[in-house]
Amino acid sequence: MAWTWIILVIVLTCILWPWLKKKAQRKLPPGPKGLPIIGHLHLLGKNPHQDLQKLAEKHGPIMSMHVGFVHKIIVSSPDAAEKFLKTHDLNFAGRPSLEVAKHIGYEQRNLSFSTYGPYWRNMRKLCTLELLSNVKINSFQAMRKKVLGELVNVLEHAAQEHVAVDISTRITSMTSDFSSQMVFGKKFEDKEFGERGFKGVIQEGTKLAVTFNLGDYFPYIGGLDLQGLTRKMKAIANIWDQFLEKILDEHEQPKEHGQAKDFVHTMLGIMKSGYSEFEFDRCHVKAILMDMFAASADTASTTIEWTLSELIRHPRAMKKVQKELEQVVGMDKMVEESDLESLEYLNMVIKEAMRLHPVAPLLLPHHSLEDCTVDGFLIPKNSRVIINVWAIGRDPKVWTDAEKFLPERFGGSNIDLRGRDFELIPFGSGRRGCPGMQLGLTIVRLVVAQLLHCFNWDLPNGMQLSELDMTEEFGILVGRATHLIAIPTCRLQK
Repeated sequence: MAWTWIILVIVLTCILWPWLKKKAQRKLPPGPKGLPIIGHLHLLGKNPHQDLQKLAEKHGPIMSMHVGFVHKIIVSSPDAAEKFLKTHDLNFAGRPSLEVAKHIGYEQRNLSFSTYGPYWRNMRKLCTLELLSNVKINSFQAMRKKVLGELVNVLEHAAQEHVAVDISTRITSMTSDFSSQMVFGKKFEDKEFGERGFKGVIQEGTKLAVTFNLGDYFPYIGGLDLQGLTRKMKAIANIWDQFLEKILDEHEQPKEHGQAKDFVHTMLGIMKSGYSEFEFDRCHVKAILMDMFAASADTASTTIEWTLSELIRHPRAMKKVQKELEQVVGMDKMVEESDLESLEYLNMVIKEAMRLHPVAPLLLPHHSLEDCTVDGFLIPKNSRVIINVWAIGRDPKVWTDAEKFLPERFGGSNIDLRGRDFELIPFGSGRRGCPGMQLGLTIVRLVVAQLLHCFNWDLPNGMQLSELDMTEEFGILVGRATHLIAIPTCRLQK
């Protein structure tokens, strides 16, 4: 009997040895020790991007972690990011299936979280050509000028009264108006969303999107809704759906002569014409409209806030931008969008602000479609890949004085932020790079330029520059934990 077992072990070893040897050679990336069931969840605090940076300093730029049944790969250096987003871009072009995308994103029909495949490719092509082309962006130039002019008028009145302004609130309201008019054709008041209000509905949806959801990591208990999150997601989704249905109904009425063709008109035209290469119904239209509004409103306002915050803390850099504006634009008129390409130092400032404060510090998660070997490490199929662009932007091996705000570092540099240079990828890169990058850059550059050209800015109540709170608040986007408050003083000779 003993010999039987010995022979069986020898046979099995011979059969399994090639597989075991291959598996051993394809090792997982290193990572911290985890706990049973919860994995590495206990290592992440209220600012996961910062926690992951510290862990990567110990375990390396390609790090393995897991939470529940989900295997995660954390990428924290430009070289590693290039391997995932360029060399093996196709394999990591997937998106994980998340509860919030299912319930609020119309079963992942939106561009941001739809799974990789023919539908996503066609949808991205459609959005890029029809909604986010330079021609379409330029068609809203007059609207942007009008809305920004309204903010300047408010700030001029505050300057005359020498009162402090909540810049965060004003900027958020303005960019929301930009997005509402571009996507839906008009602004919206809180009362149109009932007791929650317009901003309240957006904030509640955002909060749900970043809340730890057991169903995303323990799929076997996801249907039980132990946290009550599914119920809340469905409630918010229902409010948005009713709102979007109302918008679609309004846009199907005869259009007034001369009325701007917003995103709703464009998408309905595509749906009715049969132009699309795939099934395209009202659910698809609503998913894309929600995506476009969410992606364009808060991202721009958050970047503008961080940029102005850094410039207020660094008066020398602010004066340098203002000097450039005087030379390019002149002190007798406001900034036009046609001036933006000539503002070299302003563009360096925007790059530096995005390096230190990428609004999506972990980007959106990627999903591996197949087993893959990267830098000698096995990246298993269905892994969730997290690109820590916040850590990449502060990597001391890449950036001199990485924690300091130094726009001049980009003088004479070829480093761009459009996804080609992996030292600076605030918009991501590769197939899943942000398709709205040009629109976002246009808004950020225009607003920052206008507010610096029209006004000087000082902190209120004798506050010292070193006292300005720069604490981050983590979410889908990472913004300021406290609002930016400052006093404007008029500069222009109008």
